[in-house]
Amino acid sequence: MDYWIAAIYAYVALAGVTLIPAIRNLVGRVPLYPGGSSFSDSDYFSEPIKKQLEQHFTRIQGTLRFWKKKAAIYTSFHYYCVVWTILSSWAVPLIGAITPQNGGSNAKWLLVTISSHVALSLSFHRGLKVAEGMKAFRLGESEFYDLYRRLLDRPKSFGENEEKQIEQYFAEVERIRRLVRSAETDSLPDVESIKSLT
Repeated sequence: MDYWIAAIYAYVALAGVTLIPAIRNLVGRVPLYPGGSSFSDSDYFSEPIKKQLEQHFTRIQGTLRFWKKKAAIYTSFHYYCVVWTILSSWAVPLIGAITPQNGGSNAKWLLVTISSHVALSLSFHRGLKVAEGMKAFRLGESEFYDLYRRLLDRPKSFGENEEKQIEQYFAEVERIRRLVRSAETDSLPDVESIKSLT
């Protein structure tokens, strides 16, 4: 077998194998990390307030799982595209330099394979607005957990008494959810932007 054909098979296999983490995040379940001590263990709040906070947290867990899954999908595909773009940027000129000039080689098909793979990956990256989605979901998740930990560790930073503290906390959580929702809808792909890529 021509070693250029073997290189094409090796490239396609490697590109497929390195895509597995993104596919696993897309189809699999992404668990939340255990958060340590929660509201039920807190000495700062009365039992009725603890119950309110626990109920609120159970209601937002579905949103947190959604954010985490989306962040994982976007992050893994983003790094997939970045790594393959970097590798192709030096592989293509190198292969072009060592390709026989007689035109009978299968090296050109290796170049076509690499270029097509990277172009397709980057088209999906831009069309699906992967970088924007990764940033929106990761920042939303991070901001929520920062807020959550602040209420557990420094509740007085939210107000003087329990009622003010949880009202401020709930308002801040709603603000974060609105920001992520807005960023999510702003980063949705639309037909016109996809047409501009082709």
